[in-house]
Amino acid sequence: MARTQKAAKTAAQTAAASQESGYAPLQYDVKIHSLYPEGSCKALASVNLNGSFAIRGVKVMEGANGLFVSMPSYRTGNGDYKDVCFPCTREARNEMSGAVLHAYRQSLAQNQSQGNQGQAAAAHDQAAPQMSM
Repeated sequence: MARTQKAAKTAAQTAAASQESGYAPLQYDVKIHSLYPEGSCKALASVNLNGSFAIRGVKVMEGANGLFVSMPSYRTGNGDYKDVCFPCTREARNEMSGAVLHAYRQSLAQNQSQGNQGQAAAAHDQAAPQMSM
């Protein structure tokens, strides 16, 4: 809960700073494409910025310190990974990460509620008396 409040506070600060500087705040439209319950990669997403710029291949990863957002990257000849694109400021990174993690948590909750509804329907079908002719 503290991370969500911190992300909201950071987003508000970024919006206020962008109004002062004359720049429009960024609008993040995040779509979670795949959820993975196993392994360190928990989800794949795409992010659309202000309806003008799309970033595909964004990953929600689980590390030693919890969930984090990994930008699309490529492997260099010496084995290092370099991001293809990335937020240039800490505020932009926090804002984007907050938007992606929020969408991930919403997707998880929606997925779990759909699973619970399916289980309840299956249990109802099994409990209903069967008639045969």
